Amino acid sequence: MSSSPPVRDLQLRVDEFIKKHGGYWSPLSMLAALIEEVGELAKEINLMEISKSGKSELSHNIAIELGDVFFALICIANYFNVDLASSLNLTINKYVSRDYNSTKP
Repeated sequence: MSSSPPVRDLQLRVDEFIKKHGGYWSPLSMLAALIEEVGELAKEINLMEISKSGKSELSHNIAIELGDVFFALICIANYFNVDLASSLNLTINKYVSRDYNSTKP
């Protein structure tokens, strides 16, 4: 498995790219872009589930769409100065705590 850059590094890379290419869109436009990308991901997953052949190409398409979703999400996080790694850790801790508590008799 290859080593991937930390999420913070990815956020900085996206920030540099966006600033070089006209700046961030309005929050609602970025949300619309995220929703559009999630829809494209849903389409690819649906095709994967109903397809009997060409799964490697569809898997590649899903990877591309996940990257698009992540890019759009990073744009929103950057706009609002949110550290995604910290946010994800908070969410994981929330789920761990909730699931731990839900398994107790």
